[in-house]
Amino acid sequence: MNPNTLTPAGLASVLATGQRPSRLQRLGRYTPESMRHPGKMLPAIAAIVIDAFTQPGDLVIDPMCGIGTTLVEAIHLGRDAAGMEYEPDFVHLTLGNLQHARARGATGRYQLVRADARNIAALYRDLRGKAALVLTSPPYGSHTHGHVRSGRDNGGGKVAKRRRDGGLVNRASFFQMLETRRARDRGIPACATAHEDLLVFQRAADLPEASR
Repeated sequence: MNPNTLTPAGLASVLATGQRPSRLQRLGRYTPESMRHPGKMLPAIAAIVIDAFTQPGDLVIDPMCGIGTTLVEAIHLGRDAAGMEYEPDFVHLTLGNLQHARARGATGRYQLVRADARNIAALYRDLRGKAALVLTSPPYGSHTHGHVRSGRDNGGGKVAKRRRDGGLVNRASFFQMLETRRARDRGIPACATAHEDLLVFQRAADLPEASR
């Protein structure tokens, strides 16, 4: 199976989405100022998942959209997108990226709200039952806005993979290295993980008959 094959009927165990560094995946596709966000999802991750699980014209939602990677890749693929972000500064960056995408030919429509994701059902009431996919990268680390604290085993982080001399090489993100270092400073023998987990949930009614 192609390592980047991701369909409801056949899931690859490894998606080689980091063969090109984040800065090159975003070059010209995202605004330069949005690169300062410390926990960005790789565009290739969003693009592969959206392409596999949705069709043009479908609605993709990200309730914690950061700088809008999910939304940008969705509208570039002809899907509609709805996002929500808690941090005002990141809402500004998301809006800039969406406007930039439309200027570069993205055809999907988008909606964006600055709010707490816990209120998404009320604020996007008109979209209830219309989403084909919810794709998000939740906040992680020692704390989130001072409300959530991680346990000993919850050091966060993402690892992208790139191809060098025909093989995959792990490349730790800023957050992964930071949380590993913090854990070690507290005497916890933490190590940087060698992959980023992707969890896919589907309703049983949406699965192929052979997969039920």
